[in-house]
Amino acid sequence: MTGDAVDNGPAPPSDPQDRAPEPSLRVSPLEIFFDLVFAFTLTQLTSVLAAHLSWLTVGKVLLIFGLLWWMYGAYAWLTNSRPPVHAAERIGLLAGMAGFLVVGIAIPQGFGSYGVVLGLGYLLVVAVHGFLYYRVNANILRVVPFNTASALLIIIAGVLRGPGGQADLAAYALWVAALAVQLGSPLVVHPAGLFQLRPGHFLERHSALLIVAIGESVAAIGIGAAGPVDRRGGADWTLLAIAVLGLIVAGALWWIAFGAGDDERAERALTKAGDTRRAALALSAFFYGFIPLLLGLVGLAAGVLVAVRLAGAPGSVGESAVLACGAALFLGGNAAVRRHLRIGPVRLRAVAALLALATVGIGVVAGLDVQLVAVALVLVLPLFAEPCRTAARRRA
Repeated sequence: MTGDAVDNGPAPPSDPQDRAPEPSLRVSPLEIFFDLVFAFTLTQLTSVLAAHLSWLTVGKVLLIFGLLWWMYGAYAWLTNSRPPVHAAERIGLLAGMAGFLVVGIAIPQGFGSYGVVLGLGYLLVVAVHGFLYYRVNANILRVVPFNTASALLIIIAGVLRGPGGQADLAAYALWVAALAVQLGSPLVVHPAGLFQLRPGHFLERHSALLIVAIGESVAAIGIGAAGPVDRRGGADWTLLAIAVLGLIVAGALWWIAFGAGDDERAERALTKAGDTRRAALALSAFFYGFIPLLLGLVGLAAGVLVAVRLAGAPGSVGESAVLACGAALFLGGNAAVRRHLRIGPVRLRAVAALLALATVGIGVVAGLDVQLVAVALVLVLPLFAEPCRTAARRRA
């Protein structure tokens, strides 16, 4: 309001449709910094999966990822409510980042000697989030007990170890219970009406995380390739080709997620949904829908790391399956996000996900490097087929 304005008393209540739009909230550099630390936990999961591939390892990765992704989403909602512009909020976010960093460092031995450390790091993440969010919205007190109980279950699980120093069956049961407590909390505490959401910032934040995660997966591949290069005398062209193929795959992932203008359409869909339905839509698309997207990134990066290590040798069924499932999960997750928000065609991406699964045989017979070529082609397929299909419909 300017100095020339005249005070005519309280303004009459206006229709919600006539209210002026809120000022645009942009993702801050500190939030990007936060995302980089969180992405470190994803690269740790990638390294664990690539180094010790087994069904047990897959289970561990899923349990750790589920808990970490829940709390990342919690921090995304926090900064969407109040950006970190004051010193207390910035210090708090840095403390939360420290918790994620401790968890990331503990991940390789999270079900062994570092189990309690992982749980304590996670408790720090939970406590900082609850404190910061309470300063914004007291409704968070309805959710804090679930998050705290989950962290305490992980700490107790870290104490329960078998004769070999690894987690016993009771510890795994506590991990499953901890994940169930958190994922089940929206069924008890419905977020609609309790927590407001600004679509522009929310979309930008999740897009930034996805870009950071794709970038860190490329960095993990590069670091994985650097070791063999140091140990070998001459240039290994097969290894270099596999690393470049990994970059091509990452580029295709970026194009799938961002190359068709999905961000703009997603923001319009969330804005149009209104306050009541927006929270549920955000949960379905950007929490549950992002689970296969990020797990797909972990699987793809792990598969490429194994391909670099084998450098042209045939892979096992498990190694080929990780690469294929990673691509299928990413495509399926992207299709799920599109379907939830109704922002684009999903059929060709779902078909491509099925084709990605079919590349397992190629990896077993011809090698992971050849399978990587096939996976890259499958990822590129919908990027060319969808515009052609749209053009054909317009001509018809």
